[in-house]
Amino acid sequence: MDNPRLAGRYAKSLIDLAIEQDQLETVYADIKFLKAIIKSNPDFVAMLRSPIIHGDKKIAIIAAIITDNVGKLTSAFIKLLANKGREQYLPEITLGFIDQYNQLKNIHRVKLTTAIDVSDEIKQSIVQKVNAMPGVGSVELETAVKEELIGGFVLETDNKLIDASILRDLKDVKKQFMNNEYVAKLR
Repeated sequence: MDNPRLAGRYAKSLIDLAIEQDQLETVYADIKFLKAIIKSNPDFVAMLRSPIIHGDKKIAIIAAIITDNVGKLTSAFIKLLANKGREQYLPEITLGFIDQYNQLKNIHRVKLTTAIDVSDEIKQSIVQKVNAMPGVGSVELETAVKEELIGGFVLETDNKLIDASILRDLKDVKKQFMNNEYVAKLR
């Protein structure tokens, strides 16, 4: 169902229209609201992608959710998507819009995954270090907790991954033992 090219085009159209009507920040807030709904409610996404539910019922459900919660421009855009039968791509379009907005405003998203919750001091330290990098405007930090990391952290930014977790170290040691790299060096 993923169609990043289509989602990118719709997101670009919405950004261009929002800039033209001087409503970029309003539309961005609306899209973040939609992203929160999509992220927290998998039934909503299933409804959008369901071929069994007719378009008019989808439009009614979407209208019930967005009425009084999003601006006129965003509402009209979503209704256009539904009328064109493209509502199933709304999750990808919201992500595409946010990515293009961040690129336009020079905002870099950083995801920090740790084994336990980290303090605000550590979060601020990471944001400051990323801000010190050349060409970085501002940073939007997202944190996640995965206990299976055991310790350390995983940092993702701009399609780069820094894995400094204990789990990765253990996997590397296991791989070395499986390959018997040390036995060959002893002989």
